[in-house]
Amino acid sequence: MGKQITEILKGTLEGIVLAILLTRPAYGYEITARLREQGFTDIAEGTIYALLVRIEKKGLVDVEKIPSEKGPPRKVYSVNIQGREYLDEFWTTWSFLADRLAQLHEGAE
Repeated sequence: MGKQITEILKGTLEGIVLAILLTRPAYGYEITARLREQGFTDIAEGTIYALLVRIEKKGLVDVEKIPSEKGPPRKVYSVNIQGREYLDEFWTTWSFLADRLAQLHEGAE
């Protein structure tokens, strides 16, 4: 897949991470691990931390600092109402695109 998947992920990773957080709150490393469980094995941890900063600044998540046994407190992220609205729009857009791509693919066969 290579470069194409990287480019597609750039536009969809916020929605993917919000979808993961909708199932339950998590901190950065845990989000990365859950992405890898879903098959997103090439996503760097640093990419996720940068994305978490962005979605926090956009007001899509709530953040709670939880004490950690090792080092500084962990920031645990959970989807808030604005994040749910964003995610609803993401899924609507994704469905639209997936339908159109399927039609194009069927027409090309």
